[in-house]
Amino acid sequence: MKKKNSQERINRNTRCPCGSGLKYKKCCLNRDTGDNRLEKLYLDQYNIRVKTAADVAGIKAAGRLALELLDMAESMIEPGVTTDAINAVLHDHTVKHSAVPAPLNYRGFPKSVCISINDEICHGIPGDRVIQDGDIVNVDVTPILNGYYADVNKTFFAGTPGEDARRIVKVTRGSLRAAIEKVSPGTTLGDIGWTIQQYVEQRGCSVVREFVGHGVGFDFHEHPQVPHYGDRGKGIKLIPGMVFTIEPMINLGAKEMRILENEWTAVTRDGSLSAQFEQTLLVTDDGCESLTPFDL
Repeated sequence: MKKKNSQERINRNTRCPCGSGLKYKKCCLNRDTGDNRLEKLYLDQYNIRVKTAADVAGIKAAGRLALELLDMAESMIEPGVTTDAINAVLHDHTVKHSAVPAPLNYRGFPKSVCISINDEICHGIPGDRVIQDGDIVNVDVTPILNGYYADVNKTFFAGTPGEDARRIVKVTRGSLRAAIEKVSPGTTLGDIGWTIQQYVEQRGCSVVREFVGHGVGFDFHEHPQVPHYGDRGKGIKLIPGMVFTIEPMINLGAKEMRILENEWTAVTRDGSLSAQFEQTLLVTDDGCESLTPFDL
């Protein structure tokens, strides 16, 4: 998705993104006279690695595989299917295409995808759980293809969803759409978080605070962190070439959560439904492009 830039651009007369309070022309502009001065600033100041055109092409290829995996998961999600059966099919498809499932063995995670159901916010571990009619099922995939990572997830309906299930999925999907529309050079991370928080809370739902979006591409989790709540105008300004995920986790009830005994799966503390949608995004010269695009 691309959007014309309606935010302040980083130019000679804007505030320097390093946070000094000075104008860019009187601060970091003169640190380097080459074309990559801003990229070097972001690496030095924030440890953010801007992607080249070749890097973007590699992430896009991984993104196409990731979307194939989600399509396969969607075709399998129905009452009576186990989450482990979905994991096995997606693992095999990933390996068949000479890719690696990034979640597998990541800090001890035992499966190749995350599958989170109903009150599970994220990091659901596939196993012998049987999907039931009316469940909402989030599938989160991150293949590594030729060294590049792409991260994406969707929440699906199994069978016939109830009114609450439809509501939380609609609000979560809409919050990601609203956030993506804000992404362009000069937008701050706080603008993104504020947009999601306002959208969600105005509809009577809540934003999980403990998990955030993140840079991605060269590694599973890179800088910057991308909170899904926040204040307008605060935080790092976006520049072209940044690649990161936005992946709001939205609860139908209160925002509080807890971690299950498996030390991975986060669930809502009040037992309310939770949904999530995620895309990997590239900041372009005049807006943004999803590297894992699907309709919102």
